[in-house]
Amino acid sequence: MDVQYLIKNGTVVDGTGAPAFRADIRVRHGLIAEIAPDIKPEGRERVVDAAGCYVTPGFIETHNHWDGGVWWIPTLDPLPSYGSTTTVNGNCGFSVAPAHDDPEVRAQIIGIFNFFEDIPEDAMTDLIPWNWRKWSEMQATMQAKVKLPLNYASYCGHIALRLAAMGMEAWDRAATDAEIAHMCDLLDDALAAGALGLSSNLMDHDKRDRPVPSKQADEREWRALIEVLARHPGSTLQLIIDTFLKRNAPEQGAWIAEMTKAHNIRTQMAIIPLLKFQDAQRVEAEKLYQQWKDEGRDIHCLFHHVSPTSMVNFVRTLAFAQNGNMVWHEVIEAPTEEAKLKLLANPEWRDRAREAWDNQFPHSYFHDPSALTLRESETGYGPVGVTLADYMRQTGINHTSDALAEWLLRNGTLSTVLKKSWELNEDRLIELIRDPKGLGNASDSGAHGKLFCGAGDAVGLLTQFVRDEKRLTIEEAVNSITGRTAAFFGFSDRGVLKVGKRADIAVFNLDEIERRPEVKTWDVPDSKGGRTYRYTRAPAPMRLTLCNGVATFDHGAFTGNFPGRYIGPSGPTPQAMAAE
Repeated sequence: MDVQYLIKNGTVVDGTGAPAFRADIRVRHGLIAEIAPDIKPEGRERVVDAAGCYVTPGFIETHNHWDGGVWWIPTLDPLPSYGSTTTVNGNCGFSVAPAHDDPEVRAQIIGIFNFFEDIPEDAMTDLIPWNWRKWSEMQATMQAKVKLPLNYASYCGHIALRLAAMGMEAWDRAATDAEIAHMCDLLDDALAAGALGLSSNLMDHDKRDRPVPSKQADEREWRALIEVLARHPGSTLQLIIDTFLKRNAPEQGAWIAEMTKAHNIRTQMAIIPLLKFQDAQRVEAEKLYQQWKDEGRDIHCLFHHVSPTSMVNFVRTLAFAQNGNMVWHEVIEAPTEEAKLKLLANPEWRDRAREAWDNQFPHSYFHDPSALTLRESETGYGPVGVTLADYMRQTGINHTSDALAEWLLRNGTLSTVLKKSWELNEDRLIELIRDPKGLGNASDSGAHGKLFCGAGDAVGLLTQFVRDEKRLTIEEAVNSITGRTAAFFGFSDRGVLKVGKRADIAVFNLDEIERRPEVKTWDVPDSKGGRTYRYTRAPAPMRLTLCNGVATFDHGAFTGNFPGRYIGPSGPTPQAMAAE
């Protein structure tokens, strides 16, 4: 049934940054039909009393990794209960299309998602059909097979492009002219089918410490791909630059910005680092960012308002590898619990592990045992709820690596350790939230399911900085996660509350909602016919979440409706339009 809504007595925050106002909103046939004071009910429309509530555009998840998870968690839990109505995927150079004919090459994509985003290999191998070679074919398959409660948008990943065009050699060398031409054809196909643009990665190394394939791209390749972007108005470039490993992000950003200058390609990158240990990088980065603004460049600063927090597990995580500790990563890579325990007890491994621990990245909180909380024990042996520093004092073990190894031998490798968050530069964060070129809410939702739950972070923005600390107005916060984000991606039919726009709407009482604590849910398929866990959250809750005018969260629960559309820079993708 096509339910019509009349949302009455709410305070409308329209997503543009304009002052909030009291008004009613009528929703008909998926669109906002009327916004005015004291609208009278008509016919069979459902009246929603929003007294005491804000009525805002649905929140946009700027940076997600649901590329695999949509195939086994189509509810995108808990996003509907947190007011989110659009999810942006294919980030970091990682996408599931295009794909190579050779299964070994396609397995590289699975391995990349598994290592960098903690997306389970078994589920990606078994549950994704992989019946495509082009991005457009993937989009058609998803349109036919996957129904979602949120609108879904995606980039075409540079790493997938290189693997599709070059096979395994994508890891090792620059592309030939013919291979570059093939990549351009594949990118052109993706953009014509509704891809947001190109995502790429200039930072990461894999579990064998190989630079990801996109780091092998030379200037010829980059300029050719940029020319393809320029032929598709509205296409954007999403770029991961190195603020963690070599920390040469300004140099990388300047290199890409010079190549995009002729066409002024709209670009997003995390050029301004916000973690306090990165402060030394900010001087050059700030100069560059201001230079781009002065030149009128269409370059936006990607950021997130929550510092990365890692619930470290010992089954599947990149926490050690991305802190420069490949010896402890050997425990993660060991295929069975028996093999993991054997390593942890091995004196030769212990010697190497101590050396690696002492030489991991200096900014890592693994250096500080008081920053590591022993959270969960598989065996129940304990202790839990204390820090590793406390455990070292109790046991007399002198080295942090040895102490963690001993605790795991007694508590099991399914145990978890909570690593302290890095401190944020909140003053600079607030400036970016207000910055017209700031692109926030990069939550990483859909990834790192055993490390944290990024879903729900948008509500944390509202509760922390608007309600509790009063450092932002409700208009500023909502604009940063709705209207401004929609404008960047070209979502011209949604993102603000105006007559004629798509009815993506969140209704909430600011005093009722919270970014709820993370809890485990066992809904991720494993290779044994069972389920493994990921972290999620209880509902915020919204009073009501509408996506395209259909309720996805209502009366305190997920509705079971899947009204999401596949969208691109100018609205629904061609496949979505054909299906309507």
